[in-house]
Amino acid sequence: MSRYAHGYSLLLLFLFFISMVFCQLPQNQIDAMTKLSTFVNERNPNPCSWRGVTCSKGNSSITHLSLSGLGLSSSDLLVDLCQIDTLQSLDLSNNRFTSIPDGFIRDCGEINGLKLLNFSKNRLSGSLPAFQGFGGLQFLDFSFNSLGGNIGFQFDGLVGLRSLNLSFNQFIGSVPTHLGKSLVLEGLQLSHNQFRGPIPEELMDYRNLTVLDLSVNQLSGVVSDRIGQLSKLETLLLSSNDLSGKIPESLSRIETLSRIGANQNGFTGSVPLGISRYVKYFDLSYNRLSGLIPSDLLSSLNLESVDLSYNLLEGPIPMNISQSLIRLRLGSNLLNDSIRSVADGQLLNLTYLELDNNSLSGEIPGELGSCKSLALLNLAQNKLSGPLPKELGNLPQLQVLKLQFNGLTGEIPDELLQLQNLSILNISRNSLTGSIPPAISSLHRLMIFDLRDNKLHGSIPNSIGSLKLLIELQVGSNRLSGKIPTMPISLQIALNLSSNFFNGSIPDTLNGLPALEVLDLSNNGFIGEIPNFLTTLASLTRLLLSHNHLSGTLPKFRQPFIYVNTDGNNVTNSTTPTPTSSKKRNSAAVAVVIAVAVAVPAIGFITMILVLASRRFYRVNDESLQAEEDPPFPRVINGHLITTNSTHRSKIDFNRGMEAVGNPANVMLKSRLSTYYKADMPCGTTYYVKKLNWSDKIFELGSHERFGQELEVIGKLNNSNVMTPLAYVLTADSAYLFYEYAQKGTLFDALHGSLRNALDWTSRYSMAIGIAQGLAFLHGCTPRPVILFNLSTKSILLKSLKEPRIGDIEICRVIDPSKSTGSLSVIAGSVGYIPPEYAYTMQVTMPGNVYSFGVILLELLTGKPAVSEGTELAKWVLSNSMQRDSWDRILDSSVCKTSLDVRSQMLSALKIAIGCVSVSPEARPKIKNVLRMLLNAR
Repeated sequence: MSRYAHGYSLLLLFLFFISMVFCQLPQNQIDAMTKLSTFVNERNPNPCSWRGVTCSKGNSSITHLSLSGLGLSSSDLLVDLCQIDTLQSLDLSNNRFTSIPDGFIRDCGEINGLKLLNFSKNRLSGSLPAFQGFGGLQFLDFSFNSLGGNIGFQFDGLVGLRSLNLSFNQFIGSVPTHLGKSLVLEGLQLSHNQFRGPIPEELMDYRNLTVLDLSVNQLSGVVSDRIGQLSKLETLLLSSNDLSGKIPESLSRIETLSRIGANQNGFTGSVPLGISRYVKYFDLSYNRLSGLIPSDLLSSLNLESVDLSYNLLEGPIPMNISQSLIRLRLGSNLLNDSIRSVADGQLLNLTYLELDNNSLSGEIPGELGSCKSLALLNLAQNKLSGPLPKELGNLPQLQVLKLQFNGLTGEIPDELLQLQNLSILNISRNSLTGSIPPAISSLHRLMIFDLRDNKLHGSIPNSIGSLKLLIELQVGSNRLSGKIPTMPISLQIALNLSSNFFNGSIPDTLNGLPALEVLDLSNNGFIGEIPNFLTTLASLTRLLLSHNHLSGTLPKFRQPFIYVNTDGNNVTNSTTPTPTSSKKRNSAAVAVVIAVAVAVPAIGFITMILVLASRRFYRVNDESLQAEEDPPFPRVINGHLITTNSTHRSKIDFNRGMEAVGNPANVMLKSRLSTYYKADMPCGTTYYVKKLNWSDKIFELGSHERFGQELEVIGKLNNSNVMTPLAYVLTADSAYLFYEYAQKGTLFDALHGSLRNALDWTSRYSMAIGIAQGLAFLHGCTPRPVILFNLSTKSILLKSLKEPRIGDIEICRVIDPSKSTGSLSVIAGSVGYIPPEYAYTMQVTMPGNVYSFGVILLELLTGKPAVSEGTELAKWVLSNSMQRDSWDRILDSSVCKTSLDVRSQMLSALKIAIGCVSVSPEARPKIKNVLRMLLNAR
């Protein structure tokens, strides 16, 4: 059979050669395409019919050749392609080329008709070659490679160059200025490199420029007013540099200018008059601009987006605001006066209005209710007063309402409860009175509800439990009292009931919150002992019980990093003895003996009751499946091996795995989505058995069969940085997955626990690369990418300190949020890792995953957790990174000071992380580009 196949292949090659002989293409092109056919596995004898090949009329010559995304790497192939001397465009992007041979530059440089050459998204390194010849070349793209060094005269001989893209490389030195002697360049993209120094005056001689992108470099100095001579400029991007001085007034004279991005620099002075006259998108945020906002800045008919946040601007908001405006961000300035100008504008297209952290005063005008497109309204941290206007209830699209840190008074109007799309409502730190309206349950999409520091009284409505998406409830520092109702199981970020008038025992209504991370009951009147059920809240990281009237002994918590504060109570910690006199020690010893004597029979009695109750539970729920008493562990209904690895297949024992699940002592990790158990097989090998905590959502797929099909697909993924299931087990009401065991636990444990001192930069860098590689692999899966619901340091497991593995990858396939009737707010991820746009879109996306990865990278760089003292790490870093000279203070000093090389690499990685946690999803790089940049940072 193999001999026949070999003969058949020879026949096909012979026919291919014969067809080439009779082809109308010249012999040199026939030879080149014959060689190419072996690389692209193409057997069609007519090259003009190949995908990516365009021929002239009559198929007499090849004019366009696109070999993008074919995984090509042979340098010899490049030289062969230059035999096609009629080429007009050659696209070699998204391949694996590592170098460009001299023969390619020599031979292809003689093709005078070649207009386009694209080497983007390859693996090229070293310096750029000098382009000799290439008389007709107009478009040249080397973006997304690893090229470096200085750029001098490599492009000087290109007489017709119109577009040059060198973004996302490692070029250093000055911005190149010898870009073709004829000065016809129209597009220059040099972003994400390491260019230094000022923007050269020579660039202003390229009068045909329409796109100038110098963003994310290390440029400094002032921007010459000569930039106004670029009269055809449409896009100007200077963001994320160290530029200073004033914004050139000459920009206001460029009539074609549509987009200005100069954020994250050190510009000073005032905003020039007329600068937004022609633009649509205008971003000067994160600078040091001062003075008044020009009266005409917001009036342009073309204007759609303005961002002047994080500057030193003062005075009023201009009165004349364009009705075409969609986004207006003026937060974190020194603005004063009222916001009447915004309300009077009839801004029907305005979708995002952010005026927070200023000194705006007066009442919130009811006319804001006419801005029907508003999805976000942020007026927090101002000096606003008066009542909450009921007209805000007329905003049907509103998703985020932030009014905290003001002086608002009166009651919460019932009209606000008509906002059916509201996901975040923060009206904390005001002087609101009255009670929490029971109709709050009508806000079905509410995720964050913050009423802290007001003067609210009465009780928390029982209807709060119906908010199935609620992940944070803050009602601390009010005058609330009464019974604490059953809380939504979805609570995740925090439940804060502190500084109120709650009393009695800590209620068992707080039980059953598996996702909760912070519980604050401090400064109330709670009495009695601390209930044991608090130790079962597996995700809890902070438990604040200080200044109550609690007594007894603090229960033992299984979580290794939980912070418990019981100050101001009569609570003792049995694991931490305190110094006492001999007499007191003897008395304490007698008390302990008596307590043990009483406790042992009591515990035995309680244990017996629990065992009987659990057996009763199993009998009641499974009596239709069996008549005999259930074993003390889940019964296997269906066990299926996914892996093809014979070693794993021979070692996995389903019943032994379920025995391990039946023992709570085997719990190694618990999250909102899953619980990991350690399971020792009879052969001695250890595995993880993971219980999916959302089985009710899983089975909404329609059948166990489809669940198995999805797992089969996931199980066949093969990447060393991704945890893939080896097998699965179905029981009566749950699903369990088997995985390889990770000896070092989670990245969170290693980074913030006892192993922290062992994590040098080499280990941290290896982890960052591994996680990025795994995420890039998942996002590149075909036909459907794998998008993670919960990417955090707690979902990264470690085989070693340099071998991270991404967990919970199957959740996006086996849970269908669109069909879920329960709470799936957990798909937002863990607190601190949730991208800001999730509040508006409620969608888990690839840019959202990049944001979560950026937070993980920041943890590796700073040594800080994702949330510390209520502050998110990403926000802290962004606010402290506005000036490059402060970046050293962000990094973990115990690591970055080990050597200058380590410091340099960490600063490069910090730059990448800041890009990943950009507020705008569109501004974040794709994970493949993140990986490329990280590899280049070493």
